[in-house]
Amino acid sequence: MKKNTIDIITMGCSKNLVDSETLMGLFEANGYHCTHDSKNPQGEIAVVNTCGFIQDAKEESINTILELAQAKDEGRLKKLFVMGCLSQRYQKELEQEIPQVDKYYGKFNYKELLRDLGKGEMTLCDGQRHITTPRHYAYIKISEGCDRRCAYCAIPIITGKHQSRPIDDILDEVRQLVENGTREFQIIAQELTYYGIDIDGKRHIAELISRMADIKGVRWIRLHYAYPTHFPWELLEVIREKPNVCKYLDIALQHISDHMLERMHRNVTKRETYELIERIRREVPGIHLRTTLMVGFPGETDDDFEQLLEFTRKARFERMGAFAYSEEEGTYSALHYDDDVPETTKQYRLDKLMALQQRISAELEAEKVGKVMKVVVDRKEGDYYVGRTEYCSPEVDPEVLIPAADRRLRVGQMYDVRITDSEEFDLYGEIVKK
Repeated sequence: MKKNTIDIITMGCSKNLVDSETLMGLFEANGYHCTHDSKNPQGEIAVVNTCGFIQDAKEESINTILELAQAKDEGRLKKLFVMGCLSQRYQKELEQEIPQVDKYYGKFNYKELLRDLGKGEMTLCDGQRHITTPRHYAYIKISEGCDRRCAYCAIPIITGKHQSRPIDDILDEVRQLVENGTREFQIIAQELTYYGIDIDGKRHIAELISRMADIKGVRWIRLHYAYPTHFPWELLEVIREKPNVCKYLDIALQHISDHMLERMHRNVTKRETYELIERIRREVPGIHLRTTLMVGFPGETDDDFEQLLEFTRKARFERMGAFAYSEEEGTYSALHYDDDVPETTKQYRLDKLMALQQRISAELEAEKVGKVMKVVVDRKEGDYYVGRTEYCSPEVDPEVLIPAADRRLRVGQMYDVRITDSEEFDLYGEIVKK
């Protein structure tokens, strides 16, 4: 058990990761040593940053807390703290069920933890984060919360209303990270196209990304979690015209049938969704779209699902994830709908949808063979360097494998790579010799 060492374990999404990195920066400014997601925690203090989005994520968070609670009971851990979405929502229940935890914090008050550890006077870190990703890329969270009221989603219940960060704070953070060697930025929010509405009633996402792109040293900017309704069209001009804004957009669409979209409270129609995709692709040639789709929502019929399959065939998303509906306590669908699609049907539909997407992905990736693409190297793994093109976000998208025997490459550097082969979700390539 290492004195003054804190192990931080992050569950769930990249937005949680940014919170963990912020907390680590605060701890380290005050004399603590931090490790992140250690396979073998050695510190005397552990902090679990939980996820509460869907049932599987909740269970994973609870199992992690229980494992560390046992370590505390056995004397292998001195203090255990829990923060994040799960404890924001279920703090009282968790306090009763797992009393070994010294204190539970929510989604927003976790910075009190340092004071509770006995630090009467805190050294502020001016928002500097301890970046846990490879140094060349980082996540930038531009807002908290969400004003959407999708019928299935518990996020607004957990995080509250949408709150945009001041634009100058975000740009200062990017400049600071550039000074420390970061070159690639994943822009994240629960709903990034809503950015600025709570400040002056206007959408400022295009202005923010344009100004960010003008910062010297920023090589790639990639956008995550847009919403289809009232899409800010001016953002497409920024993606098209700024060479360091990746031709990539993550926009969760969930479903396509009007019946499902209405029941889900998505505030968009089937026709509008098709028109949205057509316009995005027309205005930004070559853009890669990532989306998320849901099967098994209450009331989903065979016809609804067939429309979803047809949509997937026609839209040919370059990147797509899907999941089966799980009822979330307190949401509109939990309160007003019966979870009437059998689990076996949900799984069948999910498997069929993903099998279709697998074929589409294989075809789209095969079209890249023979092309020369800019690739950033993330790591070396076995006999290969592993990298990504501008069309690939870390951890969720296809990677490019480059034989390590050919020449020595530097992590974080960009290289021109000729694509030599493809699989369903990955590419193989060789360095273009100059």
